[in-house]
Amino acid sequence: MKVKFDRLENSAKNVKTLWFTPEKSFDYTAGQFVEIYLPHKNADNRGQKRWFTLSSSPSEKQLSISTRQSTVQISSFKQELFALKKGDIIHISEPMGDFVLPKDTKRPIVFVAGGIGITPMRSMIKWLYDTNEKRNIILIYGMNNTDDYLFDRLFARYGIRPKVVTKHGSMGPITGQLVEKLSHRIPEQLIYISGPEPFTEKLEKELLDSGVPKENLVLDFFPGYQLD
Repeated sequence: MKVKFDRLENSAKNVKTLWFTPEKSFDYTAGQFVEIYLPHKNADNRGQKRWFTLSSSPSEKQLSISTRQSTVQISSFKQELFALKKGDIIHISEPMGDFVLPKDTKRPIVFVAGGIGITPMRSMIKWLYDTNEKRNIILIYGMNNTDDYLFDRLFARYGIRPKVVTKHGSMGPITGQLVEKLSHRIPEQLIYISGPEPFTEKLEKELLDSGVPKENLVLDFFPGYQLD
């Protein structure tokens, strides 16, 4: 489907949020992702398509993605993305994915975000805030340093005080043992893990090894991102 680029916001030191207006209204579920197709000349080996979780909520009129801007070598795709001008039309897929809130509104939730993996959590918490739905949520938020902190005002408005874990802080880095300690290991809770692929794979293994049932883990990973 077609969307029209509206604006770019600086959300954190090296994170940009891009907002788009859909050509026509459509439904999606908070936490889902899309594929963006951005044809351009001299594309590098990462190609002209990329997956992005929507950081916007279905309660908002526009769609948004939030993505990191590399300080070393930026891909040709990201160069083209950040060069979009207001009114430019691009193509995105229909939203998809099952990294979404459980239907059981009483079930406790632990969100574990590594860096830019916070974006689907923003989508879901914004949806809950806008629809006045209160859920039992613990948010464990890992980042390199506090310059990377995203969406803090929204979390505060919803009443969540994230347990922030920085790379060189007293608690970091995030491990399965730390997740269990900070979440108090309630048997029925669902643990949502989102972040770079090595981050989610490592935590999944550690939590499974410690006895957390596989059906209690919900995973979402961001290919192409690293732990650092």
